[in-house]
Amino acid sequence: MDKQVKNITVAGAGPVGALLSVMLAKQGYKVDLFESRVDSRKASIYQGKSINLALSDRGWLALQAVGLDDKIREHAIPMYCRVMHDLEGNLTKQPYGKEGQAIWSVSRAGINEQLISLAEEEPLIDVHFEHHLTQLDFDTLNSEFSNKEEDRKQHKTDLLFGADGAFSKVRRLAQELPRQRISYSLEYMPQSYIELTIAPNQDGSHKLEKNALHIWPRKAFMLIALPNNDGSFTCTLFLNHEGELSFQSLDSKEKVTQFFEDNFADALPLLDNPVDEFMQKSASPLCLVHIYPWVINNKVGLIGDAAHAMVPFYGQGMNCGFEDCRILNELIQTHDHNWDEILAAYQAERKPNGDAIIELAKRNFVEMSDLSGDSNFLLRKKIESEFNRMYPQLWVPLYSMVTFSPHLSYSSALTTGDIQNEIMDEIMQLDNIHQEWQSPHVYQLLHKLVLEKLER
Repeated sequence: MDKQVKNITVAGAGPVGALLSVMLAKQGYKVDLFESRVDSRKASIYQGKSINLALSDRGWLALQAVGLDDKIREHAIPMYCRVMHDLEGNLTKQPYGKEGQAIWSVSRAGINEQLISLAEEEPLIDVHFEHHLTQLDFDTLNSEFSNKEEDRKQHKTDLLFGADGAFSKVRRLAQELPRQRISYSLEYMPQSYIELTIAPNQDGSHKLEKNALHIWPRKAFMLIALPNNDGSFTCTLFLNHEGELSFQSLDSKEKVTQFFEDNFADALPLLDNPVDEFMQKSASPLCLVHIYPWVINNKVGLIGDAAHAMVPFYGQGMNCGFEDCRILNELIQTHDHNWDEILAAYQAERKPNGDAIIELAKRNFVEMSDLSGDSNFLLRKKIESEFNRMYPQLWVPLYSMVTFSPHLSYSSALTTGDIQNEIMDEIMQLDNIHQEWQSPHVYQLLHKLVLEKLER
């Protein structure tokens, strides 16, 4: 490929596409950013479509690279812990990390709009709303975009990135190519979701603890709530799409009312018309995307959900996409704008990490919906936290590796976390562990096992 790349096209102006465009423009490239939807600053496009996002250290590091972190933080709410609500309404708190460590509740619409506004301030970026990608030649990079009047716009570029989400058109077009060896899977999770709302109190305050992510874990399903600045909470109900207890089976107001009364009695008085909302809304699917390669013909790359859509149970979808952008941005400098080398290094670095966080996010549904209310699980977390306090270099809990260790790869976190799990399985088999978990012999054995298994 000609190393003299000057013009880059980004398909998809969601948070990842907008951030990538800003980074590329700051590196001196002329960028065309295409978005199939309308400008969300002028018309609402997110209603009922988007789970509130949890922004953590990997995402902050990427936003810092373009100087937008402080501005985003002004509108974000720190969540320092999970608050679990059991069937009787009893609350259990579990800190996310050490004191002062938090994940941050942000509005997807808000963060997207701030990034698009930043993109529009860049003289090297042209943003094109309501333009659907219809054709793409992967050899010449001639493409065609159509607008709502079906006017067709011919476009030529030196390099193109598909940042167009879990159902990426760029990816679909790549899969249709003859003679391309593309491995691909899209797996739907058994669960789907709908959004519900807890309105603020009349004085604008929050009805639940503000600086926490609230979870109603019910094994096969769960409700979560993330705080908003206006005093409300955005709630998400995750439930099987079909089956005995599912979105499909709850097909009458009576059944839905009984479902909420049986499972979410303490949340029911707080939620805004949950039964009517449930009946009116169509459940949205959750899916996992695996694809290889991420780079086609050394000219077209996939990034964000287009390359690695995941379920939201680790709160890492956007954080991982932002990390893709940051790593790619750093590789531009490392390889001195040689795009053959940049794209090869990007794929080699990010593909294993995309696979790792997809796996971790999938597993975390069980932790959030079932284990987070389990006494053995909560004790494991207490022991891990105490051991981490005693030996911070020897043991970092998996959640902290993923969420608060932005320079540690997802794949390393997954590997280390699996070994930690084996070690903690042994610890939890000790006699009277619930009574003696603070005893020195527990931590002496834990130290010995860590040196044997983790340090080998």
